[in-house]
Amino acid sequence: MQTTSSAPSTTTSPHILAVDDEVMLHDVFERLFPREGIEVTACSSGTEAMEHLADAAFDLVLATHQMPGPDGMELLDHIQEHHPTVRVILLSDQDNAQNAVRAMQRGAADYIPKPFSTDELVDRVKDLLAEPAPSAASGRLSGDSIPDAPNVTSADGAPTGSTDDPDLSAGSSLFSQDEAPESDTPFVGEHESIQHLKTMVPRVAQSEAPVFVHGESGTGKEILSRLIHDQSARADAPYVPINCAALPSDLVESHLFGHVEGAFTGAVDDMDGAFERADGGTLLLDEITEIDCGVQAKLLRVLQEQQFQKIGASDKKEVDVRIVATSNRDLRNAVNEGAFREDLYHRLAVFPLHVPPLRGRLSDIPLLAEHFVEKYTARYELAHKSLSSGLLQRFQTHRWPGNVRELENMIHRGVVMAAEADVITEEHVLNASFVQDTAGTLPHRNDAGATLAQLSDEDGPPTIAEMERKLILRTLSQDDVSQKHAAEQLGVSARTIRNKLQEYRDEGFSI
Repeated sequence: MQTTSSAPSTTTSPHILAVDDEVMLHDVFERLFPREGIEVTACSSGTEAMEHLADAAFDLVLATHQMPGPDGMELLDHIQEHHPTVRVILLSDQDNAQNAVRAMQRGAADYIPKPFSTDELVDRVKDLLAEPAPSAASGRLSGDSIPDAPNVTSADGAPTGSTDDPDLSAGSSLFSQDEAPESDTPFVGEHESIQHLKTMVPRVAQSEAPVFVHGESGTGKEILSRLIHDQSARADAPYVPINCAALPSDLVESHLFGHVEGAFTGAVDDMDGAFERADGGTLLLDEITEIDCGVQAKLLRVLQEQQFQKIGASDKKEVDVRIVATSNRDLRNAVNEGAFREDLYHRLAVFPLHVPPLRGRLSDIPLLAEHFVEKYTARYELAHKSLSSGLLQRFQTHRWPGNVRELENMIHRGVVMAAEADVITEEHVLNASFVQDTAGTLPHRNDAGATLAQLSDEDGPPTIAEMERKLILRTLSQDDVSQKHAAEQLGVSARTIRNKLQEYRDEGFSI
């Protein structure tokens, strides 16, 4: 068996398996991911990949669709059956929409056509690794069943094998099952803001009006959305979450409205979209501001007429769907920036709900921490553990850029690292970025350039990542420059800018 990297690490670094018969790509993967703190093992066939999976634990598999022996789709089916907690990204030489749809339906977390941008590949891998892994019990289904959607997926930095992103539901694909299992993560908290939301949920749930849930990544938006469905008259009907940020731009309409055979190149048969699957129930449009304006117009018509039309079909279908939309962006700001239609905003924001950041409800940290300790000690069949007073004090001074998801990830790490101990201490959970953040030494955005220059003087030439960060933050520090305009100046997508800023926050920079 040919391998081109070291054995799996015993650290908590994420570990991915890259499977491609183009051996030249192995070197690319091995140079690309370790720079991001991600360990990689590379092999050349599906057979070798199955052997690696049997011998070591991986968080994610990058697999080429077309290769000799078991191809990427067959490997995907094998992983679904034997390693359901491992996420899979398929890489394909054919930019084929139907293949992408089929891959998602059979459980792939993402589908990326070649040639791909290395930045995009790294971003998408990191996004998936930041989401909780699906549990074996709720892992994705194969065949024609649509796999569980990410939840949280949410959300926003999980360590290997975690979730929930309190912003998503178990899994990490675009769809959930029609009747997704009820979220196992309750909306924990006694802060006044959380009590208000808990009071609002039953009232909002009993209406049929659209709901818009706003909040930073990792605050628990999807959990709140699921509670609204579970307490509504539609509780026994389908709950279909769609991660709009993960939808390939050329497949958005197919995923939302479906298509008929022959509607476009690669549409070899009919496919039901999210609206049809959610008929009678609730459709969650997670991160709705990621949908482009053209599709927003069609979405508005569906909400107004309660009818949709499959791509390539001549007739319309009636649909009864309750919409819950979420975003970590303020819809009014998105409207002002021209990124979101004002008429769709007014249609969605009948019931606007705001989930506060964790830094705004620090008194809930002990309750949340206790909840996550119970969750992960039960998962690993460990004795109950308590948190040291020193650790709780540090939690109260942290800025929590990743919100509840970040806290969950820390507790998850602490439970694992303190497996033989009764008390989880600072040493079990803290890392350099946490220490830096609580020390209050982080630079403001407008000071980032000077800070990076100082780093270069002290530590030698700047890395590519440091120069990239300096360029992005310097561009954004200009007067009247929005993220959208900064993206245009730098020649990247607005989503890339948002992802980079979240990455910098997770590293401890105050943006």
